[in-house]
Amino acid sequence: MRSEARGRLAVISALGVVEILAWGSSFYLPAVLAGPIAADTGWPLGWVVGGLSIGLMVAAIASPRVGLAIHQHGGRPVLALAALLLAAGHVVIGLAPNLPVFLSGWLFIGLGMGCGLYDPAFATLGRLYGAEARPAITTLTLWGGFASTVCWPLSALLVEQVGWRGACLAYAGLHLAVTLPLVLGLIPPAPAAAPGAEGTHRNEGPLAPRERRAFLLMAGVLVLGGTVMTLVSVHLITLLQARGVALAAAVSFGALIGPAQVGARIVEMATKGRHHPLWTLTVAMVLVAAGLAVLAAGVPAVGVALVLYGAGNGIYSIARGTVPLALFGPGRYATLVGRLARPGLAAQALAPSLGALALAYGGADAAYVLLLALALANVALVGALWNAR
Repeated sequence: MRSEARGRLAVISALGVVEILAWGSSFYLPAVLAGPIAADTGWPLGWVVGGLSIGLMVAAIASPRVGLAIHQHGGRPVLALAALLLAAGHVVIGLAPNLPVFLSGWLFIGLGMGCGLYDPAFATLGRLYGAEARPAITTLTLWGGFASTVCWPLSALLVEQVGWRGACLAYAGLHLAVTLPLVLGLIPPAPAAAPGAEGTHRNEGPLAPRERRAFLLMAGVLVLGGTVMTLVSVHLITLLQARGVALAAAVSFGALIGPAQVGARIVEMATKGRHHPLWTLTVAMVLVAAGLAVLAAGVPAVGVALVLYGAGNGIYSIARGTVPLALFGPGRYATLVGRLARPGLAAQALAPSLGALALAYGGADAAYVLLLALALANVALVGALWNAR
């Protein structure tokens, strides 16, 4: 038992480092590099940042096939491919002589994101551990919560020392020298059949009508959740400044989200899975809605609002991996996670433009109302999901 526990710890730790580098070099990359890239090249900032939207849309298109590949072959080859794709994308971006080549690099990064972010990692754990994957998924999100904490300062240091092009090439090297060996060395091949998948016909057959309703509701939760998360990530500083918060204070308030996410995940880990994952999802959506309600109301409690939001968003990352496992069983988990990821990633790709339109035509108040409406709608979807489980 102890050797098995050590083996799981090694797998989760390896995946944790993989997720930090995957998220930090893709989703969180433009936050630090977009400004230096635009200043150095003269390319429009909107197009530079838009590379991430292109990448997310490519990831959305690829996700169902990725889930099917993990179901059939396990996560090890898919995660190894992610490392190679992310490295290739960073090489293209780092050497890009013009904007079209730069954006083409995001096609590779998008495929790498589709093969290497949370959903493929969750599917990998589900394929390895079956019905017992929930604690592993929860622990992995704790690692992933440090992606921006690690990679934002790292990106800034690299830009200062070797420029933005050198930073991209350095990330390519990290994926080849760190991510790829971790995957090949510590992630075991998947078993012939998903463990714990007793009742093969029940777990691997097509969705029954009631299950299909639950699947569609869960997809809706991921769409709204991804939209809210991306809107806040991209536009939070602008929204806070519109309420009279100084830039330095807005940045300080925004920094509360990360620790709140990690803290909430630690609390979730401490419960040791004694409750149904839908409770985690319910609490997550209520906390997110409560935090955004405080912000939308203009109450002078910005710090409290962002701690509530951060805590909710932190355990939402856990629930998006554990709820499908509980609802649909381990036998088809990887395939369904891949299918569920597509609409959420597509929503994340479109969310920055949606927020920009709300700010341009309705101002900050319209953007706050939009965020709160999406969050409340998600609470309602989770309520419907309880009835459909």
